[in-house]
Amino acid sequence: MRRFFRIVAIASATLAAAFAAGGCGYHTLGDATHLPAGMRTLAVPVFATRTNGYRTETVLTNAVAREFALRTRLRVVPEDRPDADAVLRGTILTQTVAPLTYNSQTQQSSSFLITLTASVTLTARDGRVLYSNPNYVFRQQYQSTTDLPTFLEESPAAVERLSREFARALVADVLEGF
Repeated sequence: MRRFFRIVAIASATLAAAFAAGGCGYHTLGDATHLPAGMRTLAVPVFATRTNGYRTETVLTNAVAREFALRTRLRVVPEDRPDADAVLRGTILTQTVAPLTYNSQTQQSSSFLITLTASVTLTARDGRVLYSNPNYVFRQQYQSTTDLPTFLEESPAAVERLSREFARALVADVLEGF
């Protein structure tokens, strides 16, 4: 029995040492390991758009700027300024809304899928590209109101949710260097 406890103790100590040596991969707030060390200011101008989506570029830009402000120590400015250490530019390439489910009783679609494709580039003041993804794709599903007297357009709320998810993923990709 003592031998069993000794083997368990040795295995536990070895496993603990392996975890301690390997690290957990997490870092503290603002410790953007894949951004230049002296970077203090990030400009996030309003994303360009090639779609007819109403206000999507504004909602998406605001979400990205807010996420950078929350997750880093960078000063985020809304316009492309010459004193900014880096500029994040984005272009919404496509925005589609497609029906997902169909209600045979009302003859209407009851849920939809918004798909957004964007191109994003983070460029340092000296012109170096720090991050680029020319084909960022995000989707958000939403339910539609089928009762016409109480109809409420749900797509703006879906775009808000999609923008928050897009911003979280983009900032994580930029900070982690993926």
